Amino acid sequence: MHPLAVALRPLVDAAGAETVGASDVTGSDVALIWNGDIVAGVRLPPIHGSLDRIIAVVETELGAPLPTLSRPGKQQAIRRLDELGAFVLRRAVEDVAEAMGMSRITVYSYLNALHR
Repeated sequence: MHPLAVALRPLVDAAGAETVGASDVTGSDVALIWNGDIVAGVRLPPIHGSLDRIIAVVETELGAPLPTLSRPGKQQAIRRLDELGAFVLRRAVEDVAEAMGMSRITVYSYLNALHR
């Protein structure tokens, strides 16, 4: 594996993506170019499952599963989920509410407080 692909491995893993060989790079992949040559590619993950990946990132950052967080912790989680773009996904409010063990009205309330 090319040193550029090795160096980017933590970022690729954190994004839920995968590294592909230079000969496997397709038009939807991000080509890794070194001295004008494609040396590898990054294949981004499908949009399906994105919310689960974003929730996992927030749980890791906050150090606990979302349902176990205190009220201020849940507010911080909603803020971070919003910053990461979770709520642009269809049904995200309902799915986040379920993942956090709260009502969607509470999630909307926290979001409204953030955007005032």
